[in-house]
Amino acid sequence: MSAALHLAKTDDLERLMGLVSAFHAETDFESTPEHREAALQPLLEGSPHGAIYLIGPARAPIGYIVITFGWSVEFGGLDGFIDEIYIRSGVRGRGVGAEVITSLVAMLKSVGIKALHLEVEPENERALRLYKRCHFKPRTGYQMMSRIL
Repeated sequence: MSAALHLAKTDDLERLMGLVSAFHAETDFESTPEHREAALQPLLEGSPHGAIYLIGPARAPIGYIVITFGWSVEFGGLDGFIDEIYIRSGVRGRGVGAEVITSLVAMLKSVGIKALHLEVEPENERALRLYKRCHFKPRTGYQMMSRIL
């Protein structure tokens, strides 16, 4: 199974919408097609705030990963956040996720990203094992908090 990454563009919206819809349904995240399109479209058009990569063959992707960018004084510059990563259930467990994250980390490091973050549900043991294999560590004394505006 190929974990090739392809930068998603506006022409990929339809393929991406199906994958994002499947991920949101699987994780019980309520979103409408309009909400998903409004969130994806700026990134597909080249927004500097993030990027979306299709995983696998560009014409028939097996998943996607969304990276967003920010700035961290603590980490010394530009940082990234894995906002979403999804791989179709039928191809999970074959090392694709680890391969995607490993190649993405190398690429982000080469362009000056200082740190990469993600959040994961504590009970998602499979994802926790993947992220630990990819050298992510919990930050002792920190808890992710959000305020919806």
